[in-house]
Amino acid sequence: MARRIDAIDAQIINLLQASGRMKRNRMSEQVGLSVPSVSERMRKLRKLGIITGYHASVDPQRLGYGVAAFIRIIMVSSVDYQPMIDRLALTEGVLEIHSITGEGSHVVKVCTRDTLSLEKLLAKIQAMPGVAGTRTSIVLNTYKETRQIDARSAVDLEYN
Repeated sequence: MARRIDAIDAQIINLLQASGRMKRNRMSEQVGLSVPSVSERMRKLRKLGIITGYHASVDPQRLGYGVAAFIRIIMVSSVDYQPMIDRLALTEGVLEIHSITGEGSHVVKVCTRDTLSLEKLLAKIQAMPGVAGTRTSIVLNTYKETRQIDARSAVDLEYN
């Protein structure tokens, strides 16, 4: 049975994105529902795959990771895409892997301790089967970084 996201679901999603540790009783006050109703909606949103987890947001530099970079990967052919993605997913320092259009086939966001460890990571990626080359951009400063999406735009979308 298909389910639609309503304004209360969107409000719950937005509250959780802003504060994943928000207590359900506080959330229920803000959305105007009982705690069991909020809990049931959260369970359904998890079951639909809309809420995928609850995570702490950390400052990489405070943990000793001073270099962030974006690496564009240029492949020889698509035959090696999946093995390369599987290897990258298990590689320390790789935060994100995206299939892209334009120059290269994939862009990878990495975070390393320093430029020496970035150099070693690049060598590892460049040695992967099917990788023809890489283009790397080192992040100088980050002005905005978020994974929050305004869920109000999803109101009335249908999910199975």
